[in-house]
Amino acid sequence: MSERISTRYANAVVSRSKLVVVLVLALTAVIAAGAVVGDPAEDDGEQFDVDSPETEALETIDEQYATDEEVITQIVVRSENGDVLTRDSLLESLRLQQEMYENESITATLSEDGAVGIENSVGTSAVFEDRAAETAGEHDTSSPTIDEQIDALESRSEAAVTELVEGVLDPERESAGVDPVSYLPATYEPGSAEAESRITFVVHTAEDRAGDDASGVSDAQLEIESLFEERFDDGFVFGEGITDAASASAIGDSFAIITPVALVLVLSVLAVTYRDLVDILIGLLGIGVVMAWVSGIQGWLEIPMDSMLLAVPFLLIGLSIDYSLHVVMRYREARSGAVTDRDGESPDESRRSPRAGMAVGLAGVVLALAAATVSTGVGFLSNALSPLPTIQNFALLSAGGILATFVAFGVFVPALKVEVDGFLEHRFDRNRAKAPFGIGTGIVNRALSNVVRLVRRAPVAVILVAFVLAAGGAYGATGLDTEFNQTDFLPADAPDWTKSLPGPLAPDTYTVSDDVAYLGEHFQERGPDSQAQLLLEGNVTDPATLVALERASRNSSTDSTIDVSADGTAVTDGPHTVLRTLAAENETVAAALADRDTNGNNLPNRDVAGLYDVVYDVDPEQAASVLSRTETGEYESARVIVSVRSDAPAQDIATDMSRFGGEIADGAPVTAVATGGQVTTAVIQDALLETLVPAFTVTVIVILAFLTILYWVRHRAISLGVVTLAPVVAALAWLLGAMALLDVPFNTETVVMTSLAIGLGVDYSIHMSERFIAERRQHSSIDETLSAAIVGTGGALLGSAATTAGGFGVLALALSPPLQRFGIVTGLSIVFAFVACLVVLPCLLVARERFLTGRQ
Repeated sequence: MSERISTRYANAVVSRSKLVVVLVLALTAVIAAGAVVGDPAEDDGEQFDVDSPETEALETIDEQYATDEEVITQIVVRSENGDVLTRDSLLESLRLQQEMYENESITATLSEDGAVGIENSVGTSAVFEDRAAETAGEHDTSSPTIDEQIDALESRSEAAVTELVEGVLDPERESAGVDPVSYLPATYEPGSAEAESRITFVVHTAEDRAGDDASGVSDAQLEIESLFEERFDDGFVFGEGITDAASASAIGDSFAIITPVALVLVLSVLAVTYRDLVDILIGLLGIGVVMAWVSGIQGWLEIPMDSMLLAVPFLLIGLSIDYSLHVVMRYREARSGAVTDRDGESPDESRRSPRAGMAVGLAGVVLALAAATVSTGVGFLSNALSPLPTIQNFALLSAGGILATFVAFGVFVPALKVEVDGFLEHRFDRNRAKAPFGIGTGIVNRALSNVVRLVRRAPVAVILVAFVLAAGGAYGATGLDTEFNQTDFLPADAPDWTKSLPGPLAPDTYTVSDDVAYLGEHFQERGPDSQAQLLLEGNVTDPATLVALERASRNSSTDSTIDVSADGTAVTDGPHTVLRTLAAENETVAAALADRDTNGNNLPNRDVAGLYDVVYDVDPEQAASVLSRTETGEYESARVIVSVRSDAPAQDIATDMSRFGGEIADGAPVTAVATGGQVTTAVIQDALLETLVPAFTVTVIVILAFLTILYWVRHRAISLGVVTLAPVVAALAWLLGAMALLDVPFNTETVVMTSLAIGLGVDYSIHMSERFIAERRQHSSIDETLSAAIVGTGGALLGSAATTAGGFGVLALALSPPLQRFGIVTGLSIVFAFVACLVVLPCLLVARERFLTGRQ
């Protein structure tokens, strides 16, 4: 019955080909209008939000606290002679700051703090020394200008400046504000007047980014980098704008190198496979229809663009090429007489016309296309059950695109090809009957024939090897790196061979990844990625809370992702640090603290709430940054900012912060919830993996159920569903094992790409199974069946796999790590799916046949 349905369907498409083409184009125009008419929601970051204590804590902090919206540029100076605290080096940094303040595009973004570094500490000390000498006593302690600092250092000898540096860095010296040692690397030896590197922080306001000129801060950071490179030979400038510019440049350089290679490779494979320009253009037009549908669906459903949707067009392009090749090759087989009709009769000359050939060819492949569309589409659509909006969007867009692929190549392309071939033959007398790819005496036919011989002789051995490798891959998958690290997304420097490319193709030098590693290893950074937070709720005015905070800070390990200061304590900013800072600067706070400190530990052990009231009166801005006070004057929570290594994996930061908070909660009547950008990133990453991995299982179960029902209804063969899906699962296991060997992380980026292994794998397997069953009915010998199925379908599969794997695999040459990983995972997934389908599946089908019939 299914054969009669496929025949009637094919005849309907072919007999009304003009109408079909017009209707599909009209429907495509309506759907594609969604890309213009629709109003896609902006990706506000909530696509990845999950309900968790960490995200709720961050929301509470945003609502209750005066959060710091500053943007930081970090300037690292290094020296070949190993000392950056010399007179000349410090003066160069001050002159750099002078140039920055004279640059209007930079000063427009600066906060009141401006640029701060040890050069300012030394320059200020020199100015104060000069002022004291002039007044012979007390002197003006207002902050000196950059010009004054430069003049003061220029008037001193190298030895005098060294003496100033020693004074500024004296461990016994008491000074308000930031400890100058914090501008020096972790390798600095306390008391020394030499250091291998130093850091200067340039503080920008975030207001400019939210105003009319959204790129103001980023442009300022690039300006600073340009000024820095004119003055210093060693060192770097780091900031969000610089990393964004480097990433964008790396992607541009990558595509400049890759695009010509990919185009030549893909077009060469298509040319060899089709050997016909018209068929290539028709196939590309079909891909255009699919992409138009995807853009329109995204617009009509108001699906915001995010990183997870990156895999959708690649999945659909791969499916499109595969569908196109199967339709065209079956059509060619039918026209050449290689395919019989459903009654078992070979076509006569009258049936070799384009219309008759397409009727037979499409009838032979449309059920496989429909089965692949339903199984793959339903499998991906099962992800819509996820509670995460981004996974739901991925599921909907993938399923809609897979349906579009069937419409394009199961409806539009066959009708269009009939019209085009008929027009060319009748009007220009050009014979459009071409030989199918892989059939004949060429190298592809010999390779496919070798596969046939392997399947005939050793099917059991092939199956054992395939599934032993799958078991190894599954075991290797247990050791996959699932950590999320921001540095994994920074551009890497180009290989040496690319430096010899012609001017326009030669890539820039990228050191951003090395710079981040250097910052994390040597300095206490500033910025959103280098800070985590704790939200303390409960009795935050209990004296035990401050004691627990102090104890946890002192117990911090040097092996932790939490930064530690020279005295071994964690670098934090909370109620305890604000109290001590204000007590050192303000007599009122100092007196209030001394009155409440009866045990001499410089922390209050009674009436903490009263002391906090004094702090609020003296400096409400600082108090509001670490304490939340209600309108009735009660303290409901406290906030602790913790400095962490920005180059560390988010999961490690989350673990260390949770441990840090736990130590505080163990010693005080409060709860401590870790939060902040890195912590919530880890929570989201873990939640996505927990969602996506079960989604894979659901997808496989759904596809298995569909195939089982399909093959039972059509062929009364319930085991064919398992046999068809088994190679897909094996290919997925191979892919995971290869990722483990290549150290490719299994995260929210690559886990979606592995969907290609399922999507294309199921598609390939259904085509092979359907062809095997069809040929088995035509031949009495299993050997003849194998030869017809593998050679007939193998050519189309080979062309499809070579085109998509080659086209996307060249992304492994990219300078951008995400593009590299995409190329590696995509290329491997297609190759493994092809091998599993072409080699393992026929062996399974032969083994099943021999088991059922008892014949060897």
